[in-house]
Amino acid sequence: MGKQLSLDLFDLPNKSLESFTISNVDDGSNRLWIHFSAVYILTAVVCYLLYFEYDYISSKRISYFYSSKPHPHQFTILVRSIPASSGRSYSETVESFFSEYYPATYLSHWVVRRASKLQDLIKNSKRLYRRLVNLKSANHDRERFGRAGFMGLFGQRVDLLDHYEKKLEVIEDNVRAEQSSCLGKEVGAAFVSFRTRFAAASAIHMQQGVNPTQWVTETAPDPEDVYWPFFSASFLKRWISNLVVVVACVLLTVLFLIPVLIVQGLTHLEQLEIWFPFLKGLLRIAFVSQVITGYLPSLVLQLFLYVVPSIMIMFSSIQGYIAMSQIEKSACIKVLWFTIWNIFFANVLSGSALYRVEIFLEPKNIPAILAVAVPGQATFFIAYVVTSGWTSTSSELFQLSTLVSNFIKRNICRKYDDEFEVPSVPYHSEIPRILLFGLLGITYFFLAPLILPFLLVYYCLGYLIYRNQLLNVYAPKYETGGKLWPIVHDSMIFSLILMHVIAIGIFGLKKLPLASSLTVPLPILTLVFNSYCRRRFLPMFKSYSVESLLKKDKEEQNDPTIASFHERLATAYQDPALLHGGYSGNSASIIAPLLSTTEVDA
Repeated sequence: MGKQLSLDLFDLPNKSLESFTISNVDDGSNRLWIHFSAVYILTAVVCYLLYFEYDYISSKRISYFYSSKPHPHQFTILVRSIPASSGRSYSETVESFFSEYYPATYLSHWVVRRASKLQDLIKNSKRLYRRLVNLKSANHDRERFGRAGFMGLFGQRVDLLDHYEKKLEVIEDNVRAEQSSCLGKEVGAAFVSFRTRFAAASAIHMQQGVNPTQWVTETAPDPEDVYWPFFSASFLKRWISNLVVVVACVLLTVLFLIPVLIVQGLTHLEQLEIWFPFLKGLLRIAFVSQVITGYLPSLVLQLFLYVVPSIMIMFSSIQGYIAMSQIEKSACIKVLWFTIWNIFFANVLSGSALYRVEIFLEPKNIPAILAVAVPGQATFFIAYVVTSGWTSTSSELFQLSTLVSNFIKRNICRKYDDEFEVPSVPYHSEIPRILLFGLLGITYFFLAPLILPFLLVYYCLGYLIYRNQLLNVYAPKYETGGKLWPIVHDSMIFSLILMHVIAIGIFGLKKLPLASSLTVPLPILTLVFNSYCRRRFLPMFKSYSVESLLKKDKEEQNDPTIASFHERLATAYQDPALLHGGYSGNSASIIAPLLSTTEVDA
């Protein structure tokens, strides 16, 4: 027990939460060795669990590969920077190159077309089609008449049903014309398919031409996972886009400090009384002060955080990724580090330490700064677990955002869309939240153990709710085979090292230099362990081994369905915009799209 925490259990409700932190232990006390032992024990347990989880997920990834049916992305590679040849199209160049150098294994190819204009036209036609469906489903004839101008506020008053049908017919004529013209708008990129998985993997890992900047190969995503808009982007455009995204992420991180400062102001009543002196009497009421300092800060911060995942998805989508899974993985990493900085570090270092940049120029001062700042925020993070963790996880069960948006569409906007899209797991928003709570649990394990029961309730609640959501609500849009696990592993390693740095600083401040010195090897050993895991397991998440590929190929040599699968590979990577068949302009059949499609040959 420390000096502030007596053995009177009946008096515990009157104690502050700081009484249950390491700050309550006397300087130089032998009880600090208990906390020191907890650091070593937790490090050993977490590393043990990480190793066996990495091993387990790796084995599941291989098992999934062996049990899976043939997928187009297993036999296909993406080739970029195809050199232009005078008098020959990109398609002819690709066929000539791979037929010459891969005569036994080359199967087919599909050259990407520049279809950004076509995609915009199809997007407009889908928007008009939905309007027509909503208008046809309306119960009142008066909703059929309105102004044809901007947002229905300007222009001539017309019969909207007839107006939209004619407009849709014009757009679809433009779509058909653009589909025909897209055949000649080739881009220097192509999906090249092979007869075996081993041949495709070999082509990915070998330099194809003398010039390494030409015939650049990479793994092809699944056809349903392809993100088409950035295929037509030049190298310069992709480079500029990446630079813009980096600057935008930095600006967003800096600007987000404003709500963080507001939140920290709510946790200090004396500061609020200075800012708003007319609220002094109200702030002195016990119930009001408890709500403002305990629940309200976390709630305000959570409201600001709701928009961050959507912004990060938008940033990642303009970076030049060619797969939606890559976009979501990139957004997941962005949201994770944004959350760690703005939720953990910005709150912990709020005040003068956040603005004294010169402190961080000397790394030896960082442990001491964190040792002082982190224990003082235990109360805030316990409240954050309750408000953000318990509340958001419980609301996930009811899908409140979807429920509210559907209610507004149907009852206020009068939009009746019969098409229902099954939602997918929002990895980019949920994984960072789970990992943040893991970081809080690891760092506060020896500083303020009182946070652990709240985290245990969160994870038990999350297991029950997300198990139901995964089984009965969500449907995966793509399958990555566990590729997001390395993000989880790296985050846990970072959390351990952060705990070690804090422990070094706090044992030094508590006049226990021996414990501080004995903690120094821990981050080094943790980094060595992480390096071993990366060498042992990470290559399995990047590509499959020759042993696995050849074993799978041999199993399918006598499969009678493999020949028909090879035939489908030739058209598996056609841009969906080139296959768009349009919608009926007849008001009698406006509810159903045309069944016919426009076939486009390579």
